[in-house]
Amino acid sequence: MTDHSNTQLLWTLTKGFRSTYAAAIGAMATGYLCLFSAPMLAKFSIDAIIEGDNFSPPMWLTRLIHWLPIKAESDIFPYLIAISISTLLLTLLSGLCLFLRGRFVAIASEGITRLFRDRLFNHLEHLPSSFHDSADTGDLVQRCTSDLENVRIFMASQVMEIARVSLIVLLVLPILFTLDANMAWLSLLSLPLLLLSSIAFFQRVKSRFLLVDQAEACMTSILQENLTGIRVVKAYARQDFEIEKFSSANADFRDQNTRLLGLIGIFYGFSDLICLTQIGILLLAGSLWVIAGSLTIGTLFAFLTYESIIIWPIRHLGRVLTDSGKAIVSIDRLSELLLEPRESELQISSPEALAPKRLQGGIVIEQLTFGYQPNNPVLENLSLNLDAGQTLAILGGPGSGKSTLCLLLMRLYDYPKGSITLGGEELSSLDRKHVRSQISIVPQEPFLYATSILNNIKIGNLHADQQAVEKAARQANIHSAIMSFPMGYHTIVGERGMTLSGGQRQRLALARALLKSPPVIILDDALSAVDTQTEASILDALKENCRRLNQTTLIIAHRLSTVMHADKIIVLNKGKIAQSGNHESLANQPGIYQKLCEIQAIPSFQSYPPQLAVGS
Repeated sequence: MTDHSNTQLLWTLTKGFRSTYAAAIGAMATGYLCLFSAPMLAKFSIDAIIEGDNFSPPMWLTRLIHWLPIKAESDIFPYLIAISISTLLLTLLSGLCLFLRGRFVAIASEGITRLFRDRLFNHLEHLPSSFHDSADTGDLVQRCTSDLENVRIFMASQVMEIARVSLIVLLVLPILFTLDANMAWLSLLSLPLLLLSSIAFFQRVKSRFLLVDQAEACMTSILQENLTGIRVVKAYARQDFEIEKFSSANADFRDQNTRLLGLIGIFYGFSDLICLTQIGILLLAGSLWVIAGSLTIGTLFAFLTYESIIIWPIRHLGRVLTDSGKAIVSIDRLSELLLEPRESELQISSPEALAPKRLQGGIVIEQLTFGYQPNNPVLENLSLNLDAGQTLAILGGPGSGKSTLCLLLMRLYDYPKGSITLGGEELSSLDRKHVRSQISIVPQEPFLYATSILNNIKIGNLHADQQAVEKAARQANIHSAIMSFPMGYHTIVGERGMTLSGGQRQRLALARALLKSPPVIILDDALSAVDTQTEASILDALKENCRRLNQTTLIIAHRLSTVMHADKIIVLNKGKIAQSGNHESLANQPGIYQKLCEIQAIPSFQSYPPQLAVGS
């Protein structure tokens, strides 16, 4: 990511808030203009006291005295009162302006951060499955939290700090040259050295910030992974191993931070030496000029004050640039995320596409070839025809392509070769959201949110009423289990549904899918954790849906009792269809299916109660 791209991204983010930033800079300029008048007023006070009758006041001060009802006990007293009143008013005005600056900056920076956070989350939601397959969740969390916070601090603090230093230099330099040109040039003696050291330090520390950020991301990943898999950790008594692994990452994070702070300490020590030396030189030279009579004490006081005003912010600019370097590293990491290509989206070109209709569940696959890696196909030249309302059972060993086929039907991946049609429409020509609205999938390990059972089921249909939810739960044979909980459908399940058993999680996910009432439903080994009686009840409900909704069902399973009543059964082997037919035909021909029947003690033909039949 180039600096130009970073600048362009930041400029894009400020859209809608640029006028707010401008108002903040205007308020800050006004506030500092008032604030920097105070040393000049102090100079007049000191010169008035020391010079007495020889004091030559400026014209504005003389006019102000005429407007004030002050009884002059001495010639100097009215001037001192006028200067005090002016200082008070200017300080109050300066405080008001700086308050407005802080308010405007807060509005702008928090607004930008919110929009940036929304943009990041929106982008993550639309990244393809291939990205999430390889992405480190802890690193993504790090980018969307810590890195984004660095950007927020940059927009709230460092941007305005750079503007502040620039304003100080622009406002103070003319005042210095107005007071005394020789002292002004002397006061600027160390500024080039300070600026050069700040820039050099910034270049050096930027790479160090990247190492710190990466170390923190690694530590966050270990923490996130450990908390997610805490049951596995406890089951295998790996607490000591995991503690050691986290401790190692934590130590690396500490070491990287220590090296960073060491660099910062060197810079601050060096820059402090420069600043204090500059003030010492100015004090020495100014004192000599006061003794020589070419400089007043009030002017020397003003110079020393203005020197502190200008030199310490410039010295602090090094830290600002340091923190900016940290923000730039964060922007690089966030930009890298935003540059990840999103899922391809269908360009809507017709009014019909804007309001897509419910598709029929017929599925036709022709010469489908797909692989996650180049030249390593998971599915190869696969062809299949399934009518709407039919049930297809898919069997095969690990890596045979069963789940991959379902992921392609959901358009979670795009197929480079072959054809898949759903309801007569080519899948790749349909909008992804529309395709996914027509299909429900129940994975073997369903994901449940840490919310109520009701909300988890209603993910399938957010507008469903309680009656529809309970009907779907009964079809999934989970209603009675839900009602046994103290709060029924309002029971809160733990993170990922860990307070429920494996079978309950599967049936809850099935209820979610059934509530959606799609043309196609996919069960990816979704009944592996339920007993045979519960399985029979669920299959009976699926058969009813097939009849009533003309719903096409795809069942992936290893247990033949789950699939033997399907209208069509295919056995996949190395991405190809090794066998195809129904249970009776496959059980009576040599092959993989017959071996499965022998292993599971399933006869070639058996009369089953009609209520258990899934197919037509």
